[in-house]
Amino acid sequence: MSLEIERKFLIVRPDEAALRTRCSSVYEMEQTYLQAAPDVTARVRRRIGEREEFFYTEKEFRTNRTCVERESTIDRATYEQLLRRRDTEMQTIVKHRYCLPHEGFLFEIDVYPFWQKVAVMEVELTSEEQPFTFPEGITVLREISDDRRMKNAALAREIPAEETLL
Repeated sequence: MSLEIERKFLIVRPDEAALRTRCSSVYEMEQTYLQAAPDVTARVRRRIGEREEFFYTEKEFRTNRTCVERESTIDRATYEQLLRRRDTEMQTIVKHRYCLPHEGFLFEIDVYPFWQKVAVMEVELTSEEQPFTFPEGITVLREISDDRRMKNAALAREIPAEETLL
C-alpha cells in the first residue's frame, strides 16, 4: 500500500511518432474496472510493451490529487478470473501510454482513441505542491487534477465530448 500523488493535465494531442522517439517506454493498455467496495476503485490492466503484463489495482480516494494505491502484478489466469468481476456499467478503457522522462520526473501521456485533438498527461509527485516543469514541445491546455470526470474510472462510465474539453 502506498500513496499515489499525481497531477493531471489536458494537453494538445502530440504527434505520436515524434513523441515515441523521446519516450523511455510506450505501452498499449486496456483497463477494465471491477465491482468493488464503496469508496474503492478496483481494476485490472493488461499492458503490452516489450512484453505482455497484467496488474490488479485498488485505489481509495483521499483528495483529487492523492489516493491510497495497492497494486500487484498478476498472471494471465488471475487476470482472466478477475475479469469475471467486471463492472458491467463501465466500458474498458483502451489507450496508448507514452512515458516521457524530464528533469527527474516521468510524465505519462495517455492518448485515447475517442479523442483526436487532446490527450492527458500526468506526473507523480512526492507531495501535492512539489514543483516541476513541463517537457518541451508539450502544449498544456489546463490542469484537470480536480476534474473528477477526467479520471479513468469516470471515463469508463462516460466519455466527455472532445469539444466540451477545448
